[in-house]
Amino acid sequence: MTATTPDLTAIGAKHRAVWACGDYPAVAADLIPDLGAVLVGATGAGAGDRVLDIAAGTGNAAIPAALAGADVVASDLTPELLSEGARIAGTRGATLEWVEADAHALPFGSASFDVVLSCVGVMFAPFHERAAGELLRVCRPGGRIGLLSWTPEGFVGGLFATLRPFVPAPPPGATPAPRWGDEAHVRGLLGDGVRDLRAQKQTVTFAVAGSPVEFREWWKQNYGPIVTAYAGLADDPGRTAELDAAFTEYLERTRTGDHWEAEYLLVTAVRT
Repeated sequence: MTATTPDLTAIGAKHRAVWACGDYPAVAADLIPDLGAVLVGATGAGAGDRVLDIAAGTGNAAIPAALAGADVVASDLTPELLSEGARIAGTRGATLEWVEADAHALPFGSASFDVVLSCVGVMFAPFHERAAGELLRVCRPGGRIGLLSWTPEGFVGGLFATLRPFVPAPPPGATPAPRWGDEAHVRGLLGDGVRDLRAQKQTVTFAVAGSPVEFREWWKQNYGPIVTAYAGLADDPGRTAELDAAFTEYLERTRTGDHWEAEYLLVTAVRT
């Protein structure tokens, strides 16, 4: 494969492994339990709508959409997350379909959904233009698109910047995930495929640990990209200590009182 024709199968396998490790269900439940409902509310998804949640994880947006009465398909690259999402949906009385799918090549017909959503999900597909093209393709003309993404300048964007010197380089042609939280970048990705695009920055509070060191250890245990970063340094105690120090300094610098504030960009648009 060349830089212009990435091996999506190999890249997808690596990403699947990243999100399968750690405990992403705990991340979704502890850090962002309400963000999916925020996104569903912003798009007005509900009864009569056929909804696709791309990179749905354990269903943070898909389950609220189903509970609002929509006919929902939750798609994700990682089957372990789909299985846990189905279990969670059952406990909440939500009925929806769970489909293993790569955001770069969705297995759905063109114009087959009334609403297409992604809550801090599609942003992690490394080839943004491909993923944007797919989410536009599957949304019918006049349908709604809703995207919620961490911003580059916010807490999570800074967290990934802190990790960057300690992890392997991304595949050629990949774009950093937090660029989906840059309004100009999203407008460029969606282009004339949408109209009435609205973007608003908002924040969510992270309050799952009292001290920076405790919060660092929480991330190291639960969040796949960070679990993977440390695993890659397992044979290098010196670099592990450097990452610990950089991570702790970042958390000390960004703490507000007894918690952390994470900024995201909420985008809604209508498919042309």
